[in-house]
Amino acid sequence: MDGKMLARLAAVVFVAFALTATAIELTRQDDAPPPRSVVTPPAEAAVADPLRVDLIRCQALGEAATSDPACMRAWAENRRRFLAPGARPAERLPAVPYPPRSATTAADDDPIRKETAPVITPQADEVR
Repeated sequence: MDGKMLARLAAVVFVAFALTATAIELTRQDDAPPPRSVVTPPAEAAVADPLRVDLIRCQALGEAATSDPACMRAWAENRRRFLAPGARPAERLPAVPYPPRSATTAADDDPIRKETAPVITPQADEVR
């Protein structure tokens, strides 16, 4: 066997191996994890915040949750927590100092107050 024939044989073996590996990969079925139930939240979430458990249960109920008194209480508590004046995070981002303003006044920067070119209306005898 000369070198040319050996190279051709190696190329054919490589292509056959690549095609076999591709066929195996395409026919393989992935094992999907079992779907997690929406109604049963994880145990650590139940310990951390019982309101979250109620909200997830209400979400799973769908439209029937609008007539469920427990869901109404959970939504009211969630709104109270979210919209309460002290509900903002304790740590705030540091204030960014604004760059100093130039000697111009605010009226000079206002684009509405700047003069614009007068609007020239076409005359009746003019051609557009």
